[in-house]
Amino acid sequence: MAECVIRDWQGKETGKTSLELKVAKETTAVDLMHRAVLRQQAHSRQGTASTLTRAEVRGGGRKPYKQKGTGRARQGSIRTPLRPGGGIIFGPKPRTYNLTMNRKERRLALRTALMARVEDVVVVKDFGDSLKAPKTREISDALVRLGIAADAKVLVVLSSPSEIIRRSVRNLEKVKLIAADQLNVFDLLHANSLVLSEEALAKIQEVYGDD
Repeated sequence: MAECVIRDWQGKETGKTSLELKVAKETTAVDLMHRAVLRQQAHSRQGTASTLTRAEVRGGGRKPYKQKGTGRARQGSIRTPLRPGGGIIFGPKPRTYNLTMNRKERRLALRTALMARVEDVVVVKDFGDSLKAPKTREISDALVRLGIAADAKVLVVLSSPSEIIRRSVRNLEKVKLIAADQLNVFDLLHANSLVLSEEALAKIQEVYGDD
């Protein structure tokens, strides 16, 4: 179990809360998270790269020149891989890069990654509720008040982000906003700081705390 300090929009401490999630064994935790990240990155690949083999390149049905008497190497087609414009040897073809990982392992990897970053978690009460219109400066100022460096990569996790907050955050290059039900291992490990709303933390505990 880990304790997290709850802060208000001004950065002042208002209380404490606990986060208790089952994690992987220390001997297997790194390998489990590594496989989860590899799977996530592999699934983001489109796998649409494609090249033509010599059988697929248009043309080349006629022998470019006679077999003997020219002093040159014999050629049967202008679409041979040895000539410009010819086919590609062992080039990429459309394929899927998906890696298998069962649901139990995926959830365990996610819980392990979150608990590994618990020291970098900042829990905020009523995150951005006072915003009446999109204001990027308000978000950046709030992050400074929460003790987060201006050049830090920040992951903001909210229960259900409003359109105002989405538009306020989208211009901040190093700040990524996701919903609590979109948690993933890569984002948890990639960010320098994690900012969670109180509602998002409760939702995470509810969804992942039973395993």
